[in-house]
Amino acid sequence: MKDLKFIKLSIIFALMFAMVSVGCKNDPEDEPVPEKSKFEILSEYLTTNNLDLTNMLDAWIAPAYTVSEDGLDTTVIDLSAYYIMDIRAAADFATGHLTGANQSSLETIVDDASAVTDKILVACYTGQTAAHAVIALRLSGHTDAQVLKFGMASWNSDFAAKWNDNIGDAAVGNASWVTTDTETSMVFSAPTITSEKTSGAEILAEQVALLSEFKGVTNADVLATPANYFINNFWDEADVTHYGHIDGAYRIKPLSIAGEEYLNLDPSATIITYCWTGQTSSMVTAYLTVLGYDAKSLKFGTNGMIHSELESHKWSTTAPGEFDYETGN
Repeated sequence: MKDLKFIKLSIIFALMFAMVSVGCKNDPEDEPVPEKSKFEILSEYLTTNNLDLTNMLDAWIAPAYTVSEDGLDTTVIDLSAYYIMDIRAAADFATGHLTGANQSSLETIVDDASAVTDKILVACYTGQTAAHAVIALRLSGHTDAQVLKFGMASWNSDFAAKWNDNIGDAAVGNASWVTTDTETSMVFSAPTITSEKTSGAEILAEQVALLSEFKGVTNADVLATPANYFINNFWDEADVTHYGHIDGAYRIKPLSIAGEEYLNLDPSATIITYCWTGQTSSMVTAYLTVLGYDAKSLKFGTNGMIHSELESHKWSTTAPGEFDYETGN
């Protein structure tokens, strides 16, 4: 009998020990912490260092001149306050550029600016490619870099053709331009970034290198098959209500990491962003590219789609100044 009691007690103690052991093994504190994705590492680095998209869109554009309240006098931008970088082709740079400008390219601008300590002004043909460059610069330490608004086209009428030839009404009367409500935002997963790097700074530098070429799309392509894209109209709600929008477009603004609005973008689709002139959308597109999205900016924005109907934010053939410029290299 004693042996039987001893056996029973031994079994009971063994079961209790097993239960305690299993309980310890399942303790959440003992479970390994899931490894962070490259996107999580990058996004945390960006927000911690005030490099969210909202920071990128702060005071990023510098007009060639400002018109006073009476509409008569103009004040030209003080070029001496900037280190000027012109990213047009060398031949076009030689034809004419801002006084004191340094010729660079979208592909090399981050390296070319590595030793620059002054505030940088980037000039291109229309202000759109320069917006890509400014995102690359701001994410690389030049956090106050700016775009020359409307590019060289705004400086002198000698360079205005790039804008004059691309304004238009491609969407007026087009079945793909509608006045219905914009699509309701959905929630998606974060994009995937593939990298061997482990720190936020290293991943960021690697992603910024993807901005070596302008990522744009024509309004003809988008209006022909809007369903092929995830389209974001980067306007205020009142403007969408007033003018309409591309069929199937969403309106996701603000757009940030901190506010998690990026989760309203489909990472499996080509993200098309459009705005008034293609300059803001170029900034957004460049940033989304860094985050790991397949993103493109709709060139010339609504100035190429409903130009005659726009009441503001409008390129005019009388817009260019007639300011002096240099020629040669």
